[in-house]
Amino acid sequence: MALKRDGQRTLPESRLLRFPGGLTRDPAIEHWFDARPAALVALARPWFQRMRDCGTDVRELLHDGHPTACIGDAAFGYTNLFSAHVNVGFFRGASLKDPAGLLEGDGRYMRHVKLRPGHELDAGALEALIVAAYRDMQARLAAGAT
Repeated sequence: MALKRDGQRTLPESRLLRFPGGLTRDPAIEHWFDARPAALVALARPWFQRMRDCGTDVRELLHDGHPTACIGDAAFGYTNLFSAHVNVGFFRGASLKDPAGLLEGDGRYMRHVKLRPGHELDAGALEALIVAAYRDMQARLAAGAT
């Protein structure tokens, strides 16, 4: 157990989700997008590309059947398509600041933003969440999280 500054005990942070085998660019991800409905891909692909563009340390792979972005092997974000919407998700999303209120979900760690064709989106706020998720994971890794 770790101690807070006030001496209170806290439970240790959970371990990071790690997925070895990621590539700088995984061709399976492009095949995945190409096999999905165009209207939903048009929503998802630019946001996954934004995750890819976060840094030269970003690796990608298909995890549980959807595109996942990692720093090395530590997952920070993903996209997934459903019948009528897209999720842009964050493995440690519960710890992200979300002033625009885009994040959904009530899990202990993960959160997602739901995108629907024809619905407006605060693109700047989603961009900020992606960058924050990337930087948060960088900080966790630098601090020795496992």
